[in-house]
Amino acid sequence: MAYQTLSHPARRCGLFVGSRPKLSRSMFLGGRKFRPARAVSAATCALLTGLASVAPAWGNEPRRTDPSPTPPLLPTVHEERPVPPPAPRTWPVSGRVATPATVWVRGDFRSIQVNVDAQGQNIVGDAANEPSIAVDPNNPNRIAIGWRQFDNVASSFRQSGVAYSDDGGQTWHSPSPNVLEPNVFSSDPILESDAEGRFFYLGLQPDRGPGDWACYMYRSEDGGVTWPNEHYAFGGDKAWYAIDKTGGPGHGNIYMSWNPNATCCNGIFNRSTDGGISFSLPIPLPSNAWAGTLTVDPDGVLYIAGATNSGVAHVIRSSDAANVFSNPTFDLDVIVDLGGTPTLGGGVNPVGLLGQVWIDTDHSSGSRRGYVYVLASVDPPGLDPLDVMFIRSTDGGLNWSTPVRVNDDPTDNGAWQWFGTMSVAPNGRIDAIWNDTRADPSATFSELYYSFSVDGGMTWSQNVPLSPAFNHFLGYPQQAKLGDYYDMESDDAGASIAYAATFNGEQDVYYLRIGEVDCNNNGVPDLTDIAQGTSDDCNTNGIPDECDTDCDGNGLVDDCEAAAGQIDDCNHNLIPDVCDPDFDRDTIPDDCDDDIDNDGVRNVFDDCPFTPLGLPVTNDGRPIGDSSGNCVVDLADYSRMNSSRCLRNGGPNVFQGRTCTLFFDFDGDFDIDMEDFAGFQRSFGRQ
Repeated sequence: MAYQTLSHPARRCGLFVGSRPKLSRSMFLGGRKFRPARAVSAATCALLTGLASVAPAWGNEPRRTDPSPTPPLLPTVHEERPVPPPAPRTWPVSGRVATPATVWVRGDFRSIQVNVDAQGQNIVGDAANEPSIAVDPNNPNRIAIGWRQFDNVASSFRQSGVAYSDDGGQTWHSPSPNVLEPNVFSSDPILESDAEGRFFYLGLQPDRGPGDWACYMYRSEDGGVTWPNEHYAFGGDKAWYAIDKTGGPGHGNIYMSWNPNATCCNGIFNRSTDGGISFSLPIPLPSNAWAGTLTVDPDGVLYIAGATNSGVAHVIRSSDAANVFSNPTFDLDVIVDLGGTPTLGGGVNPVGLLGQVWIDTDHSSGSRRGYVYVLASVDPPGLDPLDVMFIRSTDGGLNWSTPVRVNDDPTDNGAWQWFGTMSVAPNGRIDAIWNDTRADPSATFSELYYSFSVDGGMTWSQNVPLSPAFNHFLGYPQQAKLGDYYDMESDDAGASIAYAATFNGEQDVYYLRIGEVDCNNNGVPDLTDIAQGTSDDCNTNGIPDECDTDCDGNGLVDDCEAAAGQIDDCNHNLIPDVCDPDFDRDTIPDDCDDDIDNDGVRNVFDDCPFTPLGLPVTNDGRPIGDSSGNCVVDLADYSRMNSSRCLRNGGPNVFQGRTCTLFFDFDGDFDIDMEDFAGFQRSFGRQ
């Protein structure tokens, strides 16, 4: 599709090659909207030329070689299989093997390692893949990323890896160990934020409810630092969800769908109307389309995209999902032509997906508001194995455009464009990333590529490599894939990306930022604000003070106040005491207060002060049976207790003995049996 003259200011600055605009990072600055047929100032042209020559040729990069042959293309059966934790790894006397976390640079783009230990170090010999990202829309410096964490590549046992950043992804922090729940099998991590900046983490876990599989949702109120509680969400393999951020009747609703082949229940769709605390019973969808995503348009209309097992792409719509007083109905289910077949696996990712079907909508205030966009890596007609293709609908999903090819390499070079991923910025810019083998005829090495569109997907920018090349066949755990997806969040100033690569000779997760951060949305990058004195930066962390942490709301950055002795900070954690937990409300933070329940006695009950006398408790004062840590034995605990994971008919619980005996061994015999079930019933609901 030819690009129209004067339809974009970059054209008038001479940045287009053929029919495609060249990438300019400065196009992101401030999220300026480009309007056709207007004069473009010299200053604007100067901004738009920022990355005109950013894409180096392969010959400018040190090409890496690998003597091993490319694995054969294998048929794929995508399924999850729970396995017990591996035996503990044997470490040298000096402790766990770790090396400095890595940063890899390609042009102006920095890939920063995310899967680090509590000291910020790379863990040698593990594997991390299938990352997902959440960004606080009110403070884009707060980011969390989750992934599948394999502590030992000799096993396929994986856990919910997690890390957070409070400086725009420049540094990453993890708990110790770097997972949500140690020794709990968990897969398919999906992270998202709501409009208020809360983070959500969904993980697939076995034997935790009706059926063999179920999803659990965790929520963080502090930017991913802690994830205190989990909530049963039904679900199944390859689940995905979207959160309504429209401010309308469905604001805060969470909508979820999953794979019909590995599910807890008969239905494959449900929702939460209370912020992920509880989920409705699953209901069917009009089509069993999976390996896809969900989105909510500006009016609260829900869209679901996916592909069936036979490779047919569908878009499903619910116009009443926001109505919390009735079950959603689906008023549209349409087969869409993506210009090729969505391929569920094989080739460069032998037993994994080659990409999901991504759907998103335009939330801008312009003429394209409400447009629906779909992007996927598909197998097109002819010899080319995989391309990134895009379609759009301007009428709510009823009709769809002719497919547009996003990757701009020759159509006959045999390159794989896989893990195609899309997100849409609030100003309507469409961003796309994917893995690309165009520079390696053997299809052994991939590079992360990027393109964007500012005209609703009619045309796309010149493709630009973001990362060095990496061997995507390296570092497999006992599962031959680099995961099933990448993830990206776009804002008006650019995009934040979570992806997996093997730069260290093993699978690791990386964060990459396209464009600069503009946390105060003034159209100027944060570092420029600070350099010009427009914004102060009292702690020199590169974050303008107006965007930095101010939990007491007094207009001053918390750690600067604490360092200067201007506030009370009894535990020296650089957080004002008034913001620390204070159970008895005596103005003394709990970790500085020996008597949390204010009964005049410091004892184990100060950890759960209102536990009734006579109720069995652990050494730290928590009720036995309280697996979620909320000081109450409730339905969430019942779901875990009454699952095949914990309740066995005789014999010690080998599969998850540590987790189950920690919470549910009422009689202390290190076996979860009917006596423990009776003890649970006595404690249930008492508070």
